[in-house]
Amino acid sequence: MNNQNNAPVTVGSGLDFFGALTIAFIVLRLCHVITWSWLWVLSPIWIPLLVFSALCLIASHFSE
Repeated sequence: MNNQNNAPVTVGSGLDFFGALTIAFIVLRLCHVITWSWLWVLSPIWIPLLVFSALCLIASHFSE
């Protein structure tokens, strides 16, 4: 796929901060460096979703 200038089109899908943090926590847990429960090891996945959901609820409440 090329654009008008014949330059290649690139699509970036890199690892964000929370993805890298999740991988780091999983590696540390599997190497027995940390002894957290899996709930907290996977918290970089669910905490941002929880915060986003709460912000959406608050925004929908004030938009009425």
